[in-house]
Amino acid sequence: MGKNFEHGYLDYPIYAFSENYPHGHIEDWHSHDRIQLIHTLSGVIRVQTHEGIWITPPGRGVWIPAHKPHALLSSGDVKARGIFIDTIAQSSECRVVTIPALLRELMSNAMQIKTAIQPNSRDERLLQLILDEVRVLPALAFNLPDPQNPRLLQLCQQIKSNLSLNWNLEDTAEQLHISSKTLARHFQKETGLHFSHWVRQAKLMQAMIDLALNKPVLNVALDLGYDSPSAFSAMFKRETSMTPSDYLKQFSETVV
Repeated sequence: MGKNFEHGYLDYPIYAFSENYPHGHIEDWHSHDRIQLIHTLSGVIRVQTHEGIWITPPGRGVWIPAHKPHALLSSGDVKARGIFIDTIAQSSECRVVTIPALLRELMSNAMQIKTAIQPNSRDERLLQLILDEVRVLPALAFNLPDPQNPRLLQLCQQIKSNLSLNWNLEDTAEQLHISSKTLARHFQKETGLHFSHWVRQAKLMQAMIDLALNKPVLNVALDLGYDSPSAFSAMFKRETSMTPSDYLKQFSETVV
């Protein structure tokens, strides 16, 4: 990400970029000297860090701290815009954020800057307003934290590879030859989520990618272990405040 620097004055604390990627594009592990905020206009970007996975669907953004090792995978034809920012007082973790209309327009205008940033100019005020806006971005729960414990990490990888199965706490604990209370306690400590919440979040992350690839809602629901599309849709709306149909509409909107 970030090879097409639109105003290109790297001595300034903020600059804008734009990138378009085909489905399946991978960027291997890397990091940046600055904070990176990627705004996805179409397609889905999957950000992998050593702590977990972050999914950013259209209309959202992903905040990647400076010097944070990460890898990217695009699903669908991704059109992305964003900014690189000098380090400011913010979380040291990745997070998926809402991109308000004002910030979207400010970033679009920043990409039109073609001359050096002059003190007290309109361009400087525009970029300073972007810095004000990014400090108050609402975070969204579109992430899937990974445990550090090797045994639990192996379990999580197994769950992600078999999302159609019924992963309830008691049966899973029995497979691991531990009590359900022990599994629940360790899982909460390692991931910050209850076991059932983590499984539901894993299904949501996969659903976002599958829907972005135009997979029918019925197939997505069945592949994720739901008995019906209505049960899947209820979960999806509860977690995202959108129905699958509303989510899909974002992919058909014209991107400028």
